[in-house]
Amino acid sequence: MTQPDRWMLPEGIAEILPADAKRIETLRRRLLDLYHSWGYELVIPPMVEFTDSLLIGMGRDIDLSTFKVTDQLSGRTLGIRADITPQAARIDAHSFPRAGANRLCYAGQVLHTRPRTAMGSRAPIQIGAELYGVESLQADIEVISLMLESLVAAGVGQIHLDLGHVAIYRSLAAAAGLDTEQQGELFGLLQSKASADIQDWVAGNVADSRIAGWLRALPGLAGGDSCLARARELFAQAPQALRDALEDLQQVADALARRYPAVELFFDLSEVRGYDYETGLVFAAYTPGHGQALANGGRYNGIGAVFGRERAATGFSTDLVALNTLGRDSEPEPGAIFAPHDEGDSLWRKVDALRRAGEVVISAMPDVGAGEMLERCDRELVERDGEWVVQPRS
Repeated sequence: MTQPDRWMLPEGIAEILPADAKRIETLRRRLLDLYHSWGYELVIPPMVEFTDSLLIGMGRDIDLSTFKVTDQLSGRTLGIRADITPQAARIDAHSFPRAGANRLCYAGQVLHTRPRTAMGSRAPIQIGAELYGVESLQADIEVISLMLESLVAAGVGQIHLDLGHVAIYRSLAAAAGLDTEQQGELFGLLQSKASADIQDWVAGNVADSRIAGWLRALPGLAGGDSCLARARELFAQAPQALRDALEDLQQVADALARRYPAVELFFDLSEVRGYDYETGLVFAAYTPGHGQALANGGRYNGIGAVFGRERAATGFSTDLVALNTLGRDSEPEPGAIFAPHDEGDSLWRKVDALRRAGEVVISAMPDVGAGEMLERCDRELVERDGEWVVQPRS
């Protein structure tokens, strides 16, 4: 290993330098203040937990994404969190239980064994909100609204919202009598949107012609409002749970259209993201020119059961670093004030007063050149008639 290679970071792991770090931290504070104003309380879960609680109930994907290490104190396996959602569910169930609605929010770094998208980070900074204990669609509407407000607060312009419902696929899979292996195979095909392969698979695995027709139609049920109208007609004789899911989608879409008329709504009835643990509405937000979802979430009722307290739950999360890249403020950073090296009390009092007023003041150090400090400073402190005053830097 060469000396330069010694300091290289692992693939998919990046450091955040001052300019971006300040913007990301400012955005983090802005979003947490937003969540606070909606009644969501901040929790800070640990970076590592026993895998017994960190992974249960979340499906195979989260297991594969989680780094695992051995705890030298207990000998048990620890997981470095790849998602904060299960930690929030554990907190709702045990550390901070409430009888009714429980609104929690969080912000912290997570770590993935592999990037989830091409060129993606393996160490995103996840921020999000979870609402526990409310079965009503009003909870889904509130959480999606808060997700959209987060994107607006981050400076994201045009927003496209994708809506789906896991119960649509679950109902058809149950009606077709698919076993676990078959459900997994069809799940993979639906995720890849491989329409021709889906047609062939259904023809070879589903005997009931009516149910086979419904499954074959799923990949084509995507689009605007007309998509739901076509689905209601097609699934008029489908299981009640599927028809209820369509009604849920319509009610949520109507509410969001009234609140956010500028947001373009898109329905995808073959969406199966989070099938392992999500149980109802699933949603994701996009913006033109950015292929991956900016934020996503869904309903995952029952996750608390693995912690001994089954609860209705819905929530969303997003990546602060990605939001910072897409929604940067155009306003330039304010300059700092340069303070010369002086050990007198009068300069210290002036510098202290300026900092308390919100100014950035950089003090010179003896025997150190001031060049780099001056690059950040557009003003300086100078002494006039025994008083320290701020003036533009010459």
